Amino acid sequence: MSDNVLRGAAAVVGIAERHYRRGEAPHSEKRMTLEVILEACADAGINPREIDGFVSYAGGANDGAIIGGALLIDELRWSNMMWGGGGGSVAAAITNAATAIATGQAECVVVYRAMTQADTGRLGYAKYHYGSHFLAHGIGSPAQICAMRTQRMLEHGGVPRSAMRSLVLASYQHAQNNPTAQGYGRPLDEDSYENSRLIAEPFHLFDCSRESDGAVALVLVSAERAKALRPDPAYLLSGAQGAPGGYSELIDNDLGEQYMSAGFGPANNGKPGVAERLWAGAGLGPDDVDVVQVYENFSGPAVAALIDHGLCPPGEAAGTFMTVDNLTAPNGKLPVNTSGGNLADSFINGLNLAVEAVRQIRGTSTNPVAGAKTSLFIGGPMAPLVSSVLLGHEDTL
Repeated sequence: MSDNVLRGAAAVVGIAERHYRRGEAPHSEKRMTLEVILEACADAGINPREIDGFVSYAGGANDGAIIGGALLIDELRWSNMMWGGGGGSVAAAITNAATAIATGQAECVVVYRAMTQADTGRLGYAKYHYGSHFLAHGIGSPAQICAMRTQRMLEHGGVPRSAMRSLVLASYQHAQNNPTAQGYGRPLDEDSYENSRLIAEPFHLFDCSRESDGAVALVLVSAERAKALRPDPAYLLSGAQGAPGGYSELIDNDLGEQYMSAGFGPANNGKPGVAERLWAGAGLGPDDVDVVQVYENFSGPAVAALIDHGLCPPGEAAGTFMTVDNLTAPNGKLPVNTSGGNLADSFINGLNLAVEAVRQIRGTSTNPVAGAKTSLFIGGPMAPLVSSVLLGHEDTL
């Protein structure tokens, strides 16, 4: 058992999400943010005026003071934004909210994210930080950066490309049971996957996430209050964020073995990395995880993240483990992205995956894992900063 002060101190009691096809949101990011927060509060049975903390993953235009003022909250005690880029710190936003509650800085904290093409445009070329050594050679998109690292994972690390394909096919299979998924009614088979157009080697079309408009909100309170609000809170068991030194600058051709990883591995001085700290904080390990939601802007980084967390073996063995049967609910060894994920459901910078992680604890997913007690949410792998959060049923405390 861990002595982590965060373990079981806070819980998610309210969730809400909306998503639309790219460019088709009916409202602004601000209005959608307000609407999903109200829906999440209704889900939790909480008066919105009780909210006293806000944590946003990226999207700084609508900060806590603006959203709190619009909601007429009684008091603002905690307001911050996780630095963004590739969804890396999206899971850390939940840990941040739990930290505020565990340390008495706030009592009711909302984690949120909203995206519309009309307000912020598309996630296009050279939108984030790319070093001049990349841009000078025409490399300025997330797909290109992640493609190079993924190619190293395949060639040098020996991971077969079939591992990526299985992740994609499992996501689309899950989407067929999720009526709100953008991939619903559009099943994907192996031939269609293999014959889709190449985007950035080794990524084909279906290896790449969707672009969506939409908004997501999660409401967190103390564990004590959570028990009084609903019978199925999702308790935070552990959370960790960071990256090996040098990894975060994207000047990374000299990272050696770390180059093909997802960034959750050990620090340069050999101290525990994000994944090791996550397990230590929870007092649990990879074998204790029932279901995973892993941020997959592209399939390759998601496979690398599963390897980094010890959920999937490295090298050739990854191909044996990463099969569609193993990755799909309800009977797979490790069901992954059970709503369809960023690939087949929607992409609200990955925070929508956190909602599905909570649904699995509640048993309300469209692809439920029977008796799931632990639900892992992994933030953007191969991003400059990465993070993970482990949620659990009351029985895990």
